[in-house]
Amino acid sequence: MEAPRQRADLVLSGGGVKFMGLVGAIAGLLDAGYTTYRVSGVSAGSVVAVISAAASKADQLASDQIRELALSVPLSKWRDAGPVPLLGSALGLMRDSAMYRGDAAYDWIRGELKNLGVTTFGELALDDDQLPVEQRYRVAVTVADLTRAQLVRLPWDYRRVYGVDPDEQPVAMAVRASMAIPFIYPPVTVTGMDGLRSTLVDGGVLSSFPIDSLDRIDRIPPRWPTFGITVIPKLAEGVEQAFPALRPLRFLQQSALLESLFTTMLVGHDQAHLSQPWVSARTIPVASTDVGVLDFDIATSRLEELYDRGYAATEAFLSSWDWPQYLQRFRQFPE
Repeated sequence: MEAPRQRADLVLSGGGVKFMGLVGAIAGLLDAGYTTYRVSGVSAGSVVAVISAAASKADQLASDQIRELALSVPLSKWRDAGPVPLLGSALGLMRDSAMYRGDAAYDWIRGELKNLGVTTFGELALDDDQLPVEQRYRVAVTVADLTRAQLVRLPWDYRRVYGVDPDEQPVAMAVRASMAIPFIYPPVTVTGMDGLRSTLVDGGVLSSFPIDSLDRIDRIPPRWPTFGITVIPKLAEGVEQAFPALRPLRFLQQSALLESLFTTMLVGHDQAHLSQPWVSARTIPVASTDVGVLDFDIATSRLEELYDRGYAATEAFLSSWDWPQYLQRFRQFPE
């Protein structure tokens, strides 16, 4: 008889086309006997998160299946600039403050979710009375609301912030908002019941790796682990090396300053956060500095290499992972 799988919650970082490293790490967890319960993601991590959550609900989450699906992502089409060759992305940036439209990515995400039987967040709801009512979902997508100047997690904050029913909101649109990297994809707008029209962008502008997003706050030890998986680059190796895909912005004045600002905005906070022992102890880091965030022309062989790195990173992490020891060291609360 097959041994019962151990549950785990996952928090997935942003990282653009580096998402393949996240997929490989998840596959490693699945093959090691874990099953995902809830998944939180930001930017590219939100894409992996919602697909994983939908596949888990449909009982189709197996390592070979998610690898095949991830490799089928039409990345070249996600660079959907205007119709003018070569000048399309530049014109889009000057006209709409974004290089690409983001329609191709949105259509792919929506289509794959539909294939898995998911359109709205209500179809990813959980019946779990140990969670706060607003958090009873298989997935949480991190987004930055520029208008209200706050981090929001969807679907959790739909009712509190916007006054709308979270169960009726489309999952793909929340993901599209979470991957709206400034200057790259246009923001998404949502109008709250108060009439305020909010501008939503990539949650990475506030945190690309919200590792504590699924943690309990009632001072009760967690029921199972929450693992973080990150493909955040090592900035010590240089901004240009970490984010080579920012080179298209070079035609702007003060481009070097813009690159540094952009990079620090997306990952600077999380670089410091990752050094904390209670974060690093449960985080699976996937080496990816040599891969550009927006390298949509990346070869399939490089994607497969990223997948293999993620898988190997999970194996290395689990070789020394000790759940009881982690609880004793980091999750003990005084009476």
